[in-house]
Amino acid sequence: MRILIAGGRVIDPANTRDAVMNVLIEDGRIAEVVSPGGHPAPAAERVLDARGKVVCPGFVDLHVHLREPGREDMETIATGTRAAARGGFTTVCCMANTTPVNDNQSVTDFIIDRARRDGAVHVFPIGAISKGLQGEELAEIGELIGAGCVAISDDGKPVMNAELMRRALEYSTLFRIPVIQHAEDAHLTGKGVMHEGRVSTELGFKGIPAASESVIVARDLLLAELTGGHYHVAHVSTAETVQLVRQAKMRGLPVTCEAAPHHFALTDEAVRSFDTNTKMSPPLRSSRHVEAVKAGLRDGTVDAIATDHAPHTIQDKEVEFDYAANGVIGLETAFGLTVSTLVDGEVLTLPQAIARLTSEPARIFGLPKGTLSIGADADVTIVDPAREWVVDITKSASKSRNSPFHGWKLRGQVLATIVSGKIAWELQG
Repeated sequence: MRILIAGGRVIDPANTRDAVMNVLIEDGRIAEVVSPGGHPAPAAERVLDARGKVVCPGFVDLHVHLREPGREDMETIATGTRAAARGGFTTVCCMANTTPVNDNQSVTDFIIDRARRDGAVHVFPIGAISKGLQGEELAEIGELIGAGCVAISDDGKPVMNAELMRRALEYSTLFRIPVIQHAEDAHLTGKGVMHEGRVSTELGFKGIPAASESVIVARDLLLAELTGGHYHVAHVSTAETVQLVRQAKMRGLPVTCEAAPHHFALTDEAVRSFDTNTKMSPPLRSSRHVEAVKAGLRDGTVDAIATDHAPHTIQDKEVEFDYAANGVIGLETAFGLTVSTLVDGEVLTLPQAIARLTSEPARIFGLPKGTLSIGADADVTIVDPAREWVVDITKSASKSRNSPFHGWKLRGQVLATIVSGKIAWELQG
């Protein structure tokens, strides 16, 4: 099938392209990207009028929880990838904390097969660092990579054992894959439920110090320097972490990191609502830390924007704050929060924001995605960065509803998502 996307502003950071152009898709691949005035538009079975809109590579999310296998009451590969398509994501990388844990080839095979059958977008599994996420013994990393995993992580739990993290980083050099750390010192976190600071004191909640994150990052950066392994920090949330990563990059260490929209769009002040949808790990931080994360995005210290989409059932969240599960869904609100907070806030230009959602995450994990190069997979997202919309979480494609952004008015809406040359989602009306 031939699809012509006509007259849109094409922003393709991988090719430093930003101009009004036509994009022709043929047989699931990018066939042409040409100026509308260059020659007559080619014939196509479907023409999408993109005048006044932005056409870019499909978004790439390095950090989602699809919950399948094991917790299909929270999310499935089918529902999670449909939510991804609605959010403009054409590629997602799913974490290993499923039930059973993705620490062996059979689970990886299951995820890949189910994604091929039911998935609305491309799914790349992330394997576990340790068997059962127990932090005691390395998983069969070679087997996981051979089966199709693109990185390893015990996300949801930190790797507290320094020797285990050292060995994981050493193994990663053999396979040229990143080791993703959920950076948290479990002893410093203890029974904390939110960021330690003025708000936690006033609310009477046990706090989690910012040092809980940065202490582990500091340790791991020394191990990355020792081993030469690619170290990736998930969902950075503190000023100290941003500065540590900045300094490590200046020293030439192979380190990358990501930030989640909730960590640059909200502060710990949101917890005053007692809404358990403001409870997450790492927790929402104070404004000083939020501004540091934004500064890291601005100067390139923070490489990518990743959602940390973490669905939970109503029962997991409708309990006292202390006992509520950590995490929020985020695939469908990511672009709107990025535009409303970072672009409108003059932290990033629109092309820079799109780079953090496309070419940069693809580069970090070595994925053949995030580009509109000729011959590339036709994974394309069409957005209107000026269009305002109101978040209605009851209409989410996800199985879960745990979002703190219900009712928010955002600017920047996804209009259509094309995956391998097929329209996976299109806004109606």
